[in-house]
Amino acid sequence: MIYDYSLKSKVIPPQMPLLHIIILALIQGITEFLPISSSGHLVLAHAALDGNAAQIWEKHIVMDVAVHVGTLFSVLLYFRKDVALMLKGLASLCMGRFHHSGNTMTLKIIVGSIPVIIAGFILNTIEPSWLLAIEIVAWTTLIFGIILWIADRIGSNEKTLNDMKYSHAIFIGLAQCLALIPGTSRSGITMTTARFLGYNRSESAHYSLLLGIIAISGAGALGGLQLLEDPTTLFSHDIIIAAILAFISGYIAITLMMKWLERASFTPFAIYRIILGVGLLALIYGTDLL
Repeated sequence: MIYDYSLKSKVIPPQMPLLHIIILALIQGITEFLPISSSGHLVLAHAALDGNAAQIWEKHIVMDVAVHVGTLFSVLLYFRKDVALMLKGLASLCMGRFHHSGNTMTLKIIVGSIPVIIAGFILNTIEPSWLLAIEIVAWTTLIFGIILWIADRIGSNEKTLNDMKYSHAIFIGLAQCLALIPGTSRSGITMTTARFLGYNRSESAHYSLLLGIIAISGAGALGGLQLLEDPTTLFSHDIIIAAILAFISGYIAITLMMKWLERASFTPFAIYRIILGVGLLALIYGTDLL
């Protein structure tokens, strides 16, 4: 999830049940990096849980910040060597040295993140609540699941991150903007685009997760700014629990996915999305017809 349409209420929300906190934090952590959409699953979780719990979560801006911080630390830990190299590259760029080995990837991540930063700022201003509709989640889950399957089937495995051009980084970054629509999946759409461009599966996931560092940081920062505007927000041990669960589940999800993609394909994720999308649409339109 890279964006939340949080309510800016100044009313202190009632306490969320601990079980709901655990469920939502685990969903965020597990689905943030898998190509199945964390924001879409959170919308579905809200619908499945008590209706008031969904509203409470939306008002608990600090909870949203906590799970983003948790997932951010999980990807930073997993790719700690890449992150360290990129930070050294960024430092060398700031000092006017352009030949550090980390410069290239750092610049590609920055260039690839610019589109979603702009789009996220615009969307945060407009706050289109209709994007949170379950019907939207159902359609995006299905459509982008099919596209993921197609890309994985026809995409070659020839290119690695060393072959990435700046034009490819920009193109993947533009595709990332679609993830502002719940159900699309930030990691899913960026991995799909990378596969269409000919990058192998593990490298597609590798770049997608590195690219997500700025996107996830941005989502947490937006929540943090809203948090500063709301002096009534309360911190508690529930926040720590949510952050830790998101961190642990996120790290496990990254580890398992990267190991899987070294020897297998995106097919299970695509099939899961297609089944879930079809099932949701059947429930939605089946209920409408009754």
